[in-house]
Amino acid sequence: MRKLTPEQTLEKAHIQLMRSPEFCLLSGIIMMGESTMEEGIPTAYTDGVNKRYGREFMEGLTEKGRNFTVAHENFHVLLKQITTWYMLWEKDAQCANQAMDYVINLMIRDLDPDGRVVIPPEGVLLDEMFRGWDTRRVFDYLYKEQGGKGGKGGNEGYGGDGRGDSLDNHGWEEAKELTKKEVKELGEAIDEAIRQGSILAGKMAGNAARELAGELTRPTVDWRALMQEFMTSFCAGRDSATWRRPNRRWLAQDIYLPSPIAESIGPVVVAIDGSGSIVPAVIGMFLSHVRLMTETVTPEKVYIVYWDTRTYEPEVYEPSQYDLIPTSTKPQGGGGTDPTCVKEWLDNTSGLTPSVVLVLTDGYVFGDFPEFGVPTLWGITSDVVATTGTTVRIET
Repeated sequence: MRKLTPEQTLEKAHIQLMRSPEFCLLSGIIMMGESTMEEGIPTAYTDGVNKRYGREFMEGLTEKGRNFTVAHENFHVLLKQITTWYMLWEKDAQCANQAMDYVINLMIRDLDPDGRVVIPPEGVLLDEMFRGWDTRRVFDYLYKEQGGKGGKGGNEGYGGDGRGDSLDNHGWEEAKELTKKEVKELGEAIDEAIRQGSILAGKMAGNAARELAGELTRPTVDWRALMQEFMTSFCAGRDSATWRRPNRRWLAQDIYLPSPIAESIGPVVVAIDGSGSIVPAVIGMFLSHVRLMTETVTPEKVYIVYWDTRTYEPEVYEPSQYDLIPTSTKPQGGGGTDPTCVKEWLDNTSGLTPSVVLVLTDGYVFGDFPEFGVPTLWGITSDVVATTGTTVRIET
């Protein structure tokens, strides 16, 4: 029998994955970008769109091992990991590479637990303790376990921690260079590819793959409603109302109703990301919904704090001034993104114990998501999920 070329073995892996009920979900993702065999790549590589495979490495794998590797690279794309988690790479490249692999490899094994199509190559990162964890949570655990060395580095797996190496290399630098528009367009293309794969999974009775597709493409819940629900859940007195301030949500329909009042909610801190990655239009959107929040509940005071790697002079508003917030506020910032400075400011501000902290950001933070010690809502414009408080995805 004639031996297949490396390119032909890659094409065969694509066909086997696309024809299997377990992995047909990847069909649209496999067709995205370029998939090539190349010299000089130790194992495999993706920049979040394109997939590159090392010739020597792939030739040394079994057929099912190659299938696993191809599925692995395409799962990086499927989960948008490279564009979502590059700030973890900036903090510690080793932990970021490993964390993504731990999450992906469990998902692949769960789709094919009997090894019908894929078998993990020797040394692949698999650990049941990370079941149900997302990439950020795994990263935080590894970062703490490995001593928090920190720092960007090459994309190779590192090892040395007793857990093994990352299977592949990741194009963090390329992902970081993408504009917000390009990231959004890529995300939309991936979502469409997932939907295409989901249709195929439905026809092939790939129930597990179809369920996964449903999780990945579930419509986004209206974040404004979630923000209002979150805020009102910490307020008392919501069964009272006042005719002195008409309910604006009904005025447009010529209906005059009283506004609900919350008599016992204390101060609210609104921490707005003013870093260089936040454009003025996004800040304007943040402010419009801060105003909506003050109509939904009536805080004792609102403290607006702009921040990047440090906080700026807070703006303090009384209830009679809430209408002025969008026009009187003065956004500040332009530096990096480190929300721990908000925690430091709050800890050093005597006499201020907020009922709620609302943090509005793109989520691409350098450092940790701080714990404020009070109910905290993170309004985030990306797919990043904060590791503290409650996160709601803001559609821009």
